[in-house]
Amino acid sequence: MIQANMRRAALVAGAAATALAMGAGLATEARAADAASATVAEVIVTAQKRAENINDVPESLTAISGEKLDAIRSSGGDIRVLSARVPSLVLESSFGRTFPRPYIRGLGNTDFDLNASQPVSFVYDEIVLESPILKGLPLFDIDQVEVLRGPQGTLFGRNTPAGVLKFDSVRPSQTFGGYAEASYGTYGTANLEGAVGGPIMPGVLAGRISGLYQHRDDWIDNSFTHKNNATGGYDEYALRGQLLFTPTPEFSALLGAHVMHLNGTPQIFRANIITKGTDNLVPGFNPDTIAQDAQTRAFQKVDISGANLKMTYELGGPVITSVTGFEHAKVLSRGDIDGGFGASFAPPFGPGFIPFPSESADGLPYHAQWSEELRLAGKMDALTYTVGAFYFFEDVKIDSFDFNTLGGGTQDGFAYQHQKTTSWALFGNADYRVTDAWKVGGGLRYSNDRKDFLAQRLMSPFGAPPTPVEKASPSSDEVSFNLDTTYAIDKDINLYARLAKGYRAPSIQGRLLFGDTISVASKETNMSYEAGVKGYFFDHRLRLDADAFYYRVSNVQLTAVGGGANFNRLINAKHADGYGFELNAEATPVERLQLTAGLSYNHTEIKDPNLATQPCGAPCTVLNPPGALPGTVNINGNPLPNAPEWVANVTAGYSIPLMTGELFAFTDWAYRSKVNFLLYKSAEFQGKYLFEGGLRVGYRVPAQGWEVAVFGRNITNHISLEGAIDFNNLTGFVNDPRTWGVEVKAKF
Repeated sequence: MIQANMRRAALVAGAAATALAMGAGLATEARAADAASATVAEVIVTAQKRAENINDVPESLTAISGEKLDAIRSSGGDIRVLSARVPSLVLESSFGRTFPRPYIRGLGNTDFDLNASQPVSFVYDEIVLESPILKGLPLFDIDQVEVLRGPQGTLFGRNTPAGVLKFDSVRPSQTFGGYAEASYGTYGTANLEGAVGGPIMPGVLAGRISGLYQHRDDWIDNSFTHKNNATGGYDEYALRGQLLFTPTPEFSALLGAHVMHLNGTPQIFRANIITKGTDNLVPGFNPDTIAQDAQTRAFQKVDISGANLKMTYELGGPVITSVTGFEHAKVLSRGDIDGGFGASFAPPFGPGFIPFPSESADGLPYHAQWSEELRLAGKMDALTYTVGAFYFFEDVKIDSFDFNTLGGGTQDGFAYQHQKTTSWALFGNADYRVTDAWKVGGGLRYSNDRKDFLAQRLMSPFGAPPTPVEKASPSSDEVSFNLDTTYAIDKDINLYARLAKGYRAPSIQGRLLFGDTISVASKETNMSYEAGVKGYFFDHRLRLDADAFYYRVSNVQLTAVGGGANFNRLINAKHADGYGFELNAEATPVERLQLTAGLSYNHTEIKDPNLATQPCGAPCTVLNPPGALPGTVNINGNPLPNAPEWVANVTAGYSIPLMTGELFAFTDWAYRSKVNFLLYKSAEFQGKYLFEGGLRVGYRVPAQGWEVAVFGRNITNHISLEGAIDFNNLTGFVNDPRTWGVEVKAKF
């Protein structure tokens, strides 16, 4: 199996290498003028909170923008389209288009609670998005996405031991411009988006407004109710407005506000779609059909709004920056969790064996977060520095409901949670250029965190009495840091090494709907070691970066999901180790041919000889040995959940001049190897490899700013398990099937 995974990863990487080699051959035959213009564009990133060339940043990161970002977002894709499109990154969700669960280098969190803490932070226009719901903000009018791998504890703080996904919107400018885009495709998938901006008061005030609307028809038939096109659709819109005020050359203030609304379908759970004793889908599986008996149509409603203000003031060298943010979310999501109809004690039932029905809902009736960062950055001779302070406060209320499907869908369970989080930090980071070729750097951050939590079950689905009010107030402080060095072999190639420590604050699992107690996980820390090379080669026709890494997470926070009790529990494992490598390549071997490739290998392992957890309640084939306590299995040595060993991706774009414009074609392919969905191993609850490809072909006239294209996503229609539920039956959920569409875009 390992060899098969290596072959598949090598296939994608090999395709990229072949394309690069073919391009290199073409380059030798191209005219000198063409060869001179066939260079890779410079990539500017802000991973260290200042603009710099990606090759000068001493850490592993990937930037996505332009045609690649546009292509993978085709057909109404949400933020999960980034999964496997860069090395060591996977995203999945058991919730739906919102609540993505990210994993970098195998580190993530499988928890589905609306209060879940994740070790990968999302930073959108410099505002940290703590709630997993906020992390589902749609991608539109985006300048660039940066994926920072490894601990980011100094500049980005807590809950970043795995890394950061950083999103930057297109800013207002004093030049009038914008774009409009419309597409339509399979399942009635429609996408409308656009932006317009420019000067309001020339030289003083500029603005930009951006909008997005996405729609998909219900496309999944329900064979139990005999209703065609019963579910699967959504309507989503988002708006963003920005004002940039620059009254003097020294001062600027960027004010932004945004809203988002989703009325759609939660993740589609499908009962008994896994063949017992294997990780295969059942024969004849059809993603267009379900068989569910939930009395109320599954729905998901999400509303997000927020505002941010970034002010900068230049002090004749040093620059003071203040970033203030507010975010608010409201959610209600209801679905058929058992994924089937009936029950063994109330026939008919199916598909397959259904021990009992499960229909539930979760909501955020109230959520608000405030954040403030104040920093001073400057340069003194060979020293470049950033120092600052950070404050964060979040107030969140969560409701959980259960419904009696066989009793007409009446509510028979209710529990609530209320949590307040306060965090503050002081940080500093500096680089010192020892010689023209050698630079050293480092930073420190002190973080202080406290949560005040209470939860109670008022109504039990099983007739149990109400619980008392359960309370917890975990607090912690931590010093995180990084040390790095960069050595320039020449003006184009840098070697670097990095030592970094990241930190995740204590977290709480308080879903009392199916249990009587809450669980608290104490803080975790990640010590990471990394070394790599970044540079331009072949007269800047190729940009390449590669790194190798090793990390050890101490007291790692894990979520024991489901099991026979259908109850989440937080646990701390003694250690989790990981090691591997990452590779990014971008090439323009000849004019009009653009290639990218990425490859990563991640080995992860839980290391705690005494750690055990409850296995499945569904009839799965457990592969771990029994634990010390009855009804448990030992998980020492298992890989981390949703941690593929291999991720590979490749893109290729080519254009041919025709009349006043050009014909173009762009293709992208992404592969992730097999994953284990849960903490324990079983034959069934694993996901086979996932291999998806996209294609975009069209005609554009750059001088006039318009293009028309035909696109396809998952063009081979590869269907694979993306996740599973283990407490009832062999329930799973899968990736989206193939879609085709047409798109028109105009820039002005």
